[in-house]
Amino acid sequence: MRPRDGSEKKGGRRKASSTEEGLLPAIEAIVADHTAGSPVDDGIRWTNHSPRQISEELRDEGFCICPDTVRRLLREEMGLGVRQAFKDEAAREYPFRNEQFEYIAELREEYLRKRWPVLSIDTKKKELLGDFFRPGTAYTDGCLHVLDHDFGDQRMVPYGIYDVAHNDGFMLLAVGADNSELASDALWQWWRQIGRKRYWHASGLLLLCDCGGSNGNRHYLFKQDMKDLAIELRRDIRVAHYPPSCSKYNPIEHRMFCHVTRSLQGVVLNSLEVAKRFISKTTTSTGLHVVVETTNRIYTRGRKACQDFLEQMPVEFDSFLSDLNYTLDSFGY
Repeated sequence: MRPRDGSEKKGGRRKASSTEEGLLPAIEAIVADHTAGSPVDDGIRWTNHSPRQISEELRDEGFCICPDTVRRLLREEMGLGVRQAFKDEAAREYPFRNEQFEYIAELREEYLRKRWPVLSIDTKKKELLGDFFRPGTAYTDGCLHVLDHDFGDQRMVPYGIYDVAHNDGFMLLAVGADNSELASDALWQWWRQIGRKRYWHASGLLLLCDCGGSNGNRHYLFKQDMKDLAIELRRDIRVAHYPPSCSKYNPIEHRMFCHVTRSLQGVVLNSLEVAKRFISKTTTSTGLHVVVETTNRIYTRGRKACQDFLEQMPVEFDSFLSDLNYTLDSFGY
């Protein structure tokens, strides 16, 4: 035990920034020389020079500083942290972006209050079928070998449907092109297996989708196929598109597709049946599960909307943002 009148311990090693005169200015000069700059703000310092590279340049200037010390100085003295770019800047500016989001929220609330289906739909990323490498790791007692080149002519097209109210999904796996026929077939299969038992009382469906792909807001063929489906289901189909460049806000993207991707990590997709087996195992702690079906039909490009549909245009466009909101009723044309 130290005597009461003993001097207090002073201490620890002094910071390199205080012992090495001119060290911080030298680091700042190196960062300034090798900065890439922020793509949105010129006042933000951003460099891809590593602490080891900075340490080597400092050594040439007469400083003896290790990479760990450089890393600490960058963080503590200069306020620089390791970060990556955030994908939160819209590629396109839609003038009524916020108004459309509010309109979709009102439609969702209306349909959920009636206990009618609110379905988020979209095509997931296409996947090569065959012995090809896919990112992701898995526990194994062996070594999995795949082809050293990812060249293939057959791609799986997974079309997804997410039920917002019940937190479950449906996915139709096909081969060929991503077109509106696939979207129509997926919705019909969902209705046959799940929808008509769950929503037998509903007079209509609300579809939430983005503005691109097979279900784009500018495609007359998508409207025609949804019109034919509405007649077949005997229920009106209301469509609301998210504004351009806002596809990531579509519920299926962050409530279903991200978990399906996790289920397919490291899986070699030799066939649609292999994909079906792993996707069907998709679950989350909040209760998500996915029903998966495959089809032997091969979807092709080149279809065009029929002349009768284009002449009669049996689409009821909303008075608010008619390019994004419209209804296909169940009557013929």
